[in-house]
Amino acid sequence: MAADPVGAAGRGATTIADRVVAKIAAQAAREALDAVPPAGSRPHASVVVHRDSVRVSVSLELDYPSDVGRRCGAVRSHVTRRVKELVGMDVPEVAVHVERLHSPRTARTAARERLR
Repeated sequence: MAADPVGAAGRGATTIADRVVAKIAAQAAREALDAVPPAGSRPHASVVVHRDSVRVSVSLELDYPSDVGRRCGAVRSHVTRRVKELVGMDVPEVAVHVERLHSPRTARTAARERLR
C-alpha cells in the first residue's frame, strides 16, 4: 500500500534558533578577517530574526594600523553571503562594531608589564 504524497505545506517547517544564526554569523566574520589579532578576542555576533530575514550585529577587534573600512566591508559581505547560503535567510543589514584596535607597540608594552 503506497502512502499518499504530502504537499510541502503539510510537511511542517524547519526552525533555526537565533543563537545558531548568531554563531554562523560570528564564524563568517572570523573567516573574513583571516586572523584574530594577538591578545584579541574572536568576533561575536547578535541577531534579530524576523520571519525569513535577519539583522546581524558583529563586534570585532582589528590590528592597528589597518584599513578599517575595507576590512569591515569584507566582513559585511562575507557574513551576508554565508548566512544566506547556510540558513536561507535574507540579510538586509550587517552592523560591524570595532571594539578595539591592537597595535604592536601596546602588545609589547603589555607583555613587558606582565613580566615585572
